[in-house]
Amino acid sequence: MLHFDELVSLFNTKLEQEIAHIEKRKPQNLYEPVIYTLNMGGKRIRPVLLLLAHQLYNNNFENAFPAAIAIEMFHNFTLLHDDIMDNADLRRNFKTVHLKYNNETAILSGDAMSILSYEYITQCQSKNYREIFELFTQTALKICEGQQFDMDFETRSDVSVDEYLEMIGLKTAILLAASLKMGALTANATTDEANLLYEFGYNLGMAFQLQDDILDTFGETTSFGKIIGGDIVANKKTFLMLNALELAKGETLSDLEKLLSVTDFNRQEKIQKVKNIYNVLGVVKLSQQKMDDYYNKAISNLDLLNVDENRKKELFLVANKMMKRKS
Repeated sequence: MLHFDELVSLFNTKLEQEIAHIEKRKPQNLYEPVIYTLNMGGKRIRPVLLLLAHQLYNNNFENAFPAAIAIEMFHNFTLLHDDIMDNADLRRNFKTVHLKYNNETAILSGDAMSILSYEYITQCQSKNYREIFELFTQTALKICEGQQFDMDFETRSDVSVDEYLEMIGLKTAILLAASLKMGALTANATTDEANLLYEFGYNLGMAFQLQDDILDTFGETTSFGKIIGGDIVANKKTFLMLNALELAKGETLSDLEKLLSVTDFNRQEKIQKVKNIYNVLGVVKLSQQKMDDYYNKAISNLDLLNVDENRKKELFLVANKMMKRKS
């Protein structure tokens, strides 16, 4: 049984081999941003979760690698396009692709990454290939739906907390869920086991995103890899913000609404004022409680797997580590 760090190293070696193949493709201006994106690094959580799920049932990873590469390729494509839509400056402490190159190049190279992800999925050698392909396709579509909901929320003043949770489920959680289920499918696990791993991934993904919201506001740029306070500056309707809007009364509500409506402002001043309101209202604690609820559900899903406890141990450790991250 390989540990998370060993699987990261194994996956990165495989990814480097694939990057070397991509470097030979033409036109160079299309693929250079793809290579730049993949070389930014990252924690490789999704492909390694796929490999960990596969390892529960099979120690040979050859059938799992194409799906793992596809997941990482598609994930990075979504980040590339997210950065354009969010007008983000940094990704993993690197300039975002649209800033290093330009918007047009970033869009087209992102499109190429999404198509490359399907090229890798077609290389899966498994009796469950059809189910894997359908899962990947439905996941890709639902992520787009989640992104559209996120964009729609920018112009709506009546977004509910439940709607937000549905959105992050589509935009973030289902990719972790699909990664784990695909790992089980490439190892020919039973449908029940694959579905339990999907639920584990979904609940872990929800906890992961709620934590991401907290880190975006209360983390540090050097460890988080992005400029802190981006959600506040962009008036993102996060779990923190939506709960603040529900709980705020009187002058506090007026101050918060004014901060959301102002167009000419000092970035750091706005961030600090909103953070102060969050602290007064206790919405960080609410977010942490919700995060813990999802995390506990995830662990319950993992407990139900019909697999030797020693084989599940690494997934428990990874889930715990994800919830203690600073970046």
